[in-house]
Amino acid sequence: MASGSNQLQAFRQAMVAVYGEFDRIPQQDLATWKPPPQPGNAGHRGRYLWTDAFGVVNFLTLFHETAEPRYLGLAKRLVQSVHDVLGRTRDETSRLPGATDEEPLKGGLRIGKTDEYGPNADGQYHHYLTLWMFALNRLSVAAKDSTFNDLAVQLARAIHPRFIVVRNGQETMSWKISTDMTQPLVNSKGHLDDVTGLAIFQLLENTAKKFGQQNITLQKEMDQYRGMIASEGELHSSSDMLDLGMSLWISHFDRDAQWSRELSQDGLSIAQHIFLRGKPGALGRRMSYRLAFREFGACLGVKCYEDKQLIQGTHALLGSWEEVMYETTPEDLFAITLVMYAAALIPGAFYLGYFGET
Repeated sequence: MASGSNQLQAFRQAMVAVYGEFDRIPQQDLATWKPPPQPGNAGHRGRYLWTDAFGVVNFLTLFHETAEPRYLGLAKRLVQSVHDVLGRTRDETSRLPGATDEEPLKGGLRIGKTDEYGPNADGQYHHYLTLWMFALNRLSVAAKDSTFNDLAVQLARAIHPRFIVVRNGQETMSWKISTDMTQPLVNSKGHLDDVTGLAIFQLLENTAKKFGQQNITLQKEMDQYRGMIASEGELHSSSDMLDLGMSLWISHFDRDAQWSRELSQDGLSIAQHIFLRGKPGALGRRMSYRLAFREFGACLGVKCYEDKQLIQGTHALLGSWEEVMYETTPEDLFAITLVMYAAALIPGAFYLGYFGET
């Protein structure tokens, strides 16, 4: 794996592969920069919400690591591009239903799937939206500007009730709803949707208060998430590499909470089997049968904890992928793979407290 100062070089190289030679953009053109559309990256009109959420956070990591203001500006421009594309209908004729120029995220955000219809069609995913809220929140903290956290709160309030459903007399969620947010498209809750919602909504409220916005509250929404978490009993992580990583990442936001302790303890135990004991499974298969971005998610989550042996295991995994990643990654997975590789290499702004906030 890239080491020392070479890590930042590898990080930047991965971001350049997705967003172009941004270091060469003339200063006078930064204010109008648009991320280049990437044909075949599974994004509609060049934008995909999960990929670009990682892109925003990674630009903030570059900003913090280098003290170069251009990276903060690029993060802001990427946010604007996502809102301009995924905050509008697929034909670009109008904002999503419920949104206005004054409140551009009241209609949510499309995930950016290339297909309009079918089993893998465009829509809105709860776990993508909460990740985007996190990216907006980090931008607010890095820029010392409440505007972006305000947008995240606006998005949180708009989408939350649309994902809530009642099944068998129990309040729960659907992980995917229609683009116009009028109907659920699946009959199940995402494994981490409620705990992620709780952690991210708490982060948004805490940040608003630090900006002096004492009137902003998301307590009603958080109480609904708490009710769902309580109804599930003891929480468990998963051996799925991406789910494992995201459970560890979201758990590090509130390490003292019972749900967080349950998820992280289980997740770290699973990670030990995968990274230290060579358990057959994801890492026992040939790389051609594995998805690099999912394994990078696991590396990101593990790095949120101070387990030196596990972190060494992530280094070994990242190193094995570095040898083949650029040549073997399918075109439709290239962008998501590279931004998640960068985050796994240097989690940076994915860490709570990275910008010195308490």
